[in-house]
Amino acid sequence: MGIQIIGTKKCRETQKTERYFKERKIAYHFVDLSQRELSPGELKSLITTLGADELIDTGSKLYKKRGMEYMDFDAIEELAEHPDLMKIPVVRDGSKAVIGWDPESWKTLLGVE
Repeated sequence: MGIQIIGTKKCRETQKTERYFKERKIAYHFVDLSQRELSPGELKSLITTLGADELIDTGSKLYKKRGMEYMDFDAIEELAEHPDLMKIPVVRDGSKAVIGWDPESWKTLLGVE
């Protein structure tokens, strides 16, 4: 499958992540969440790998606007209904994934020193 970067074109962290992979000539597939939502299978895979609670961006505008810090909610259901709640970027290689700007973890993910 290869490297997949999940994020949005407007997100600075996603832009930095894309630049990191481009500069190192590492091929990747970009999934722009503003253009298309993750399929149920993709979302399930990320949740299995990273955990639903880890994927929820508690600093996002939507999280704060909805007052989610005071709510009991099902993270899986919320991520499926509101992709804007997902922390981005997510760098994924098969069944392994890393959330956010983390070049050291990406090296481990890619198996390079």
